[in-house]
Amino acid sequence: SRAYSLVDSSQVSTFLISILLIVYGSFRSLNMDFENQDKEKDNSSTAGSFNGNSTNNSIQTIDSTQALFLPIGASVSLLVMFFFFDSVQVVFTICTAVLATIAFAFLLLPMCQYLTRPCSPQNKISFGCCGRFTAAELLSFSLSVMLVLIWVLTGHWLLMDALAMGLCVAMIAFVRLPSLKVSCLLLSGLLIYDVFWVFFSAYIFNSNVMVKVATQPADNPLDVLSRKLHLGPNVGRDVPRLSLPGKLVFPSSTGSHFSMLGIGDIVMPGLLLCFVLRYDNYKKQANSDSCGTPGPGNISGRMQKVSYFHCTLIGYFVGLLTATVASRIHRAAQPALLYLVPFTLLPLLTMAYLKGDLRRMWSEPFHSKSSSSRFLEV
Repeated sequence: SRAYSLVDSSQVSTFLISILLIVYGSFRSLNMDFENQDKEKDNSSTAGSFNGNSTNNSIQTIDSTQALFLPIGASVSLLVMFFFFDSVQVVFTICTAVLATIAFAFLLLPMCQYLTRPCSPQNKISFGCCGRFTAAELLSFSLSVMLVLIWVLTGHWLLMDALAMGLCVAMIAFVRLPSLKVSCLLLSGLLIYDVFWVFFSAYIFNSNVMVKVATQPADNPLDVLSRKLHLGPNVGRDVPRLSLPGKLVFPSSTGSHFSMLGIGDIVMPGLLLCFVLRYDNYKKQANSDSCGTPGPGNISGRMQKVSYFHCTLIGYFVGLLTATVASRIHRAAQPALLYLVPFTLLPLLTMAYLKGDLRRMWSEPFHSKSSSSRFLEV
């Protein structure tokens, strides 16, 4: 009851939305893998050869070096935003709006494909040097541009949340963790990054750098443009300042405060959940190919049926709940990754060890050892 009293409706909304975004982004990523496999099969059958290393160029895989330096790069970006926000806020707002437009179009694409399927064939329309696009892609991009324009004009928090959701899903779908080792390096480094900038930055910079950057609104580009062009006092001056879509915010039932969760606290654990979902599917296919070979003899059949994805997702929920309760008890911002990383990584490592998959998951579990022999057979 004590924990329940420390969680209000805004935090419940944050829980549900963040979990739905992670699940949806993970399954979009898995679906992209299936589509790439189908394309590879079609290409191999038509070309008469097999290329086991062909991948989608739009997918970015994080290696160990990138995982180690990502917290450092994030720290530099945070300091730039802290010290030079007034100078770069317009550029940063425009870049964020462009990225959010593309990401939200990606979020809307399945719905638009469903709506346009009965009306038009999935043929691509040429736009010259801009490329070729289907009717669903054009519709999703048009709706996304319209939403971004309304957000710029109104600055409403709900539209900002929609753009942040698109960014979360796109990052989870297009960024991959290749192994458990890279996952541990990345999440451990980001945990240190989060703890330092939330708890210790005030001792050095006399201000909580993370909270100030996350909550500082930016000047509206329309207002800046009207002042630069001297369009008059009534042109573009009534637009609000913009809170950038780097977080999810939900108002409380009383409207006295907002519950806030950074998209990094959704995306980074979401990359881990995407990895374990892909591994669950990989292991399922491997077991079906080997005619259902049983796991280690010291593990019960019930334990073998528990998927890594469900285990890690439950850990994410418990970690998010713990972070929320801690923030209400201490009445201060908490580094969410301080709770999310242990509650997701430790159960995953324990289950992988008990199932006997830890060695395989630790280093390049999706690398096909038989690719070379298969190439020779073809």
